[in-house]
Amino acid sequence: MAHDAYPQRIVCLTEEPTEVLYHLGEQHRIVGISGFTVRPPAARKEKPKVSAFTSAKIDQILDLKPDLVIGFSDIQADIARALIKAGVEVWISNHRSVQGILDYCQRLAGLVGAAERGAQLVAELEAHIDTAQALAAGFARRPRVYFEEWDEPMISAIQWVAEIIRIAGGEDILPARAAASLARDRIMADASEILAAQPDIILGSWCGKKFRPAAVAARPGFAALPAVRDGELHEIKSPVILQPGPAALLEGLPQISAIFARWQARHAEAA
Repeated sequence: MAHDAYPQRIVCLTEEPTEVLYHLGEQHRIVGISGFTVRPPAARKEKPKVSAFTSAKIDQILDLKPDLVIGFSDIQADIARALIKAGVEVWISNHRSVQGILDYCQRLAGLVGAAERGAQLVAELEAHIDTAQALAAGFARRPRVYFEEWDEPMISAIQWVAEIIRIAGGEDILPARAAASLARDRIMADASEILAAQPDIILGSWCGKKFRPAAVAARPGFAALPAVRDGELHEIKSPVILQPGPAALLEGLPQISAIFARWQARHAEAA
């Protein structure tokens, strides 16, 4: 039997590597996952949960004898350091853009010897982008959009979310903040920037906490915003938009496209 030179015992510290490996049909290589994992549902049932986002059960991970641990961003640097010091191979990705998501899928596929299936997955994701862009091409006007990742303090959209808004035919109202990779650079001390930009649509995805449109609408000055006046406050569930993996393009993008298309249709009727 031919030797399989690729990792056999992978621990995924975040959701997106788990989702990608299942898409590739390589889930048999996964021995541990993040406790936040919801996609695919089978992963929650089949795999041990060994990490949150900023913390992990290091001893439990080591007991699984992983030959590769995959995580995301500088926020997991301490977890990665502890595992590296224990002699474990670790890959921490730090992609922040839509192109980064596509490249990540292809790279991870290469790491498990599934480059061809990775190319197919990327093509599928690119098809979703093309569909959204084709729909947006017919818009008479691009809605101004405020995306909120957290409410107290207010945190605006990360780069790939802002790009998805643009792909879907909207205009992210805080592009300079979206370009900042660190969450602290997207924290707003007050709502002045939002009020000045007069968003037509507000999208909320409060990192796993339920989005409360009424609470947003009740903020000082928000009643006068077009989004509040027209009832255009919508929740996008965190697992389908705040993970830099396939879900953001397979589910998050179509949901946002549909919201923008309905907004467009209503304004066309009113014109």
